[in-house]
Amino acid sequence: MTIQLGPIGQISRSVRDIKQAEHWYGQVLGLPHLYTFGTLAFFDCAGVRLFLSQRDNPSDGESILYLRVSDIQQAHGELQTRGVEFTDAPHMIHRHGDGTEEWMAFFKDPEGRPLAIMAQVKPAT
Repeated sequence: MTIQLGPIGQISRSVRDIKQAEHWYGQVLGLPHLYTFGTLAFFDCAGVRLFLSQRDNPSDGESILYLRVSDIQQAHGELQTRGVEFTDAPHMIHRHGDGTEEWMAFFKDPEGRPLAIMAQVKPAT
């Protein structure tokens, strides 16, 4: 029997302070908070659940979270007004053969780990 994996259902990230992380991911980034249970907090990322767990020594080798936005310039500006520390401005990283551009801007969480916003910009027709 051939198995076919479905879409990602949950991504896990460890944090040092769950209360600080709850505020930052929920209030600063604006992710919908699903629930908190002790030192575990869950947020909705457009159907993928973000699972944060408090640990004394969070892993340095965790993946970067790339969050899709429809307008990267607008999202960058809004997040800056909320105190998000960007390490670079939105920039194009690739242009596909059909002219669609891939844009990204990286920022840090309260513990200094990288995240990014990303957008695809279609060519004007």
